Amino acid sequence: MHKIFTDWQPYHNDLFGEHTVNLGHSLADSGLFQDDALADLIERTPRQSYHVSTMDPESHDPRSRREGMIDGLSGDQVLQAIRNGHIWLNLRDAADYNPAYGALLEEIYRELEERTGTKTFKQKMTILISSPNVRVGYHSDVPGQTLWQVRGTKKVYLYPNKAPFLPPADLEKIILGQAHEVSLKFEPWFDDHAQIVDLEPGRMLSWPHNAPHRVVNHDCLNVSVTTEHWTSPLRNAYGVNYANGLLRSWTGAKTLSQSTQSATAYPKLAVALAHKMAGLQKLRRHRFNIDFAVDPNAPLGFVDIPPFELGK
Repeated sequence: MHKIFTDWQPYHNDLFGEHTVNLGHSLADSGLFQDDALADLIERTPRQSYHVSTMDPESHDPRSRREGMIDGLSGDQVLQAIRNGHIWLNLRDAADYNPAYGALLEEIYRELEERTGTKTFKQKMTILISSPNVRVGYHSDVPGQTLWQVRGTKKVYLYPNKAPFLPPADLEKIILGQAHEVSLKFEPWFDDHAQIVDLEPGRMLSWPHNAPHRVVNHDCLNVSVTTEHWTSPLRNAYGVNYANGLLRSWTGAKTLSQSTQSATAYPKLAVALAHKMAGLQKLRRHRFNIDFAVDPNAPLGFVDIPPFELGK
């Protein structure tokens, strides 16, 4: 029995994954996104599975993003700091710390697969709790992605998944682990070509693979869920772009096909697989400079601390 999507129509089967789709959902009915449930999950989530961040509210520059810590606080205190401050908290791998979130993730993808006829794998869920007016900078995600709004409202800007909004060489660097997903260059005129959606509670948004996007929260606490997944076509696109990144660095080639159906696609997939299997991928070291601590009594929800480095 379908119970996640509330207004799915037959034509969405063909749109999902290829075009922007805005659908109703019932995630709030689970009770997993009320304050008491979120506070419990915050307390269960270990250091390696969360990020708490802030960013210059007037800047699109990802370099203004800062990382912090929530050590020693209760879940209720963290929520208070987020509600009254200018921070956001990403809780990754929620299913590992409360099986109810895992059951919800399974139900989401069970229904998606039944409706679309597409097999998915490596499904993951992240819960995002963010302050009023917080911005998430311009970025591109590597896996297939969906965004589920549960509480509050946010404005989502979606951009075409091609140059100049997403130069192939920049996508390749992200896929090869040589650059962060927020490293993409943003120009204000990009907004003239953006699809803009005010995402309200009970709505889910999906978009074409790798499409860059950014988010501006309305003046309210926001609770959202992001899910990520892979399919065979997404994996093949990943492999072709992975190989293109290698070929670009090896040969200096300027123009490389991103097609997964061309005569060169299968040799590229073989190159990507061989490179990964040989352990030759030189991943960018994910090091986070922690320089603030969440504080529910501080005006912005945090206080500065002496910086230290945290590895991932």
